[in-house]
Amino acid sequence: MGALAIVATAPLLLGAADPPAWTRPQAPFPIAGPIIYVGSEGIAAYLIKTSAGAILIDGTLAENAGMIGRNIEKTGVRLHDVKLILVTHAHFDHAAGVAALKRATGARVVAGAGDVRALETGIPPGETNYGVIRFPKVHVDRGIRDGETVTLGTTTLTARATPGHTPGCTTWTMRIPARPRLLDVVFPCSVSVAGNRLVGNRAYPGIVADYRRSIAMLGTLHADIVLPSHPELTDVIGRGKRRQAGDTTAFVDPNLLPKIVAKAKTAFAADLAKQAR
Repeated sequence: MGALAIVATAPLLLGAADPPAWTRPQAPFPIAGPIIYVGSEGIAAYLIKTSAGAILIDGTLAENAGMIGRNIEKTGVRLHDVKLILVTHAHFDHAAGVAALKRATGARVVAGAGDVRALETGIPPGETNYGVIRFPKVHVDRGIRDGETVTLGTTTLTARATPGHTPGCTTWTMRIPARPRLLDVVFPCSVSVAGNRLVGNRAYPGIVADYRRSIAMLGTLHADIVLPSHPELTDVIGRGKRRQAGDTTAFVDPNLLPKIVAKAKTAFAADLAKQAR
């Protein structure tokens, strides 16, 4: 199936406040090594070229699937050469496009074990203050756990379980060649509360402990490059413009992840205290 034929086959319930940038087209651009940005202006999807095909991280919104397919082809990768789709977490803004992209590419879908049921039913896990926003269900070919790896060709990514935002929220890490040393790349799953019910969450009673462990674990990682699901978190689009202008180190910033972790810890404590009141 060609990229232009990708369509969403299930309705998506979008909130009125969803930012327009989430569906605004964005031309693909190189990041570093084999990594290319192929998402929309407001929600990230990353393509990783390997010696045996390509890996896609996240599918964003169902409406974006066609754009992502076209962006992939603009990089010179044929859709059927996308062999793996890795999912960060089972929320509509990151997983709704995965079903259409799986059909178009024939890729195997890999996601955190704790999110497999949500992805295969199209019903997000846990309880939130904004209700249930369903998304097209998708078969997960492999549920992955903390420390396990996926390899395509000579490229390997490691899954780090970072539950809280969802039970199967998964941070992906990899190393890319560079001089004078290899660079550590982290695709962090969100540790923002973002409407999650922290107190009295009957569907996810361990949510508070999971958030705390995940924030702490992220603090132990070293990241030269941080590529989040929401690009504004690390100014991915702005850095991409610098990269296209010739700044080959635009994305390299070892101080980014510690700053993100510190802010997340403070924000989580504030949200928990507010909900406890």
